[in-house]
Amino acid sequence: MLEEPAGPRGQRGDALLQATREDLELYGVSELEERIELLEAEVARTKAHIEKKRAGRSAADAFFNFDKN
Repeated sequence: MLEEPAGPRGQRGDALLQATREDLELYGVSELEERIELLEAEVARTKAHIEKKRAGRSAADAFFNFDKN
């Protein structure tokens, strides 16, 4: 049996953009608090990834600039 091709993939950041446009009036207080916890965890994960990329960049810069000094 042939499988149906997957639909088009969304653009990067689409899920986050949709989340920012969601009507928060539909949520209760506990649901909003849970949402904040999830968003804060995502911010921490994103910041950690930024630091990882910066460290990699610094290491590459140090390696490739080593010969110039």
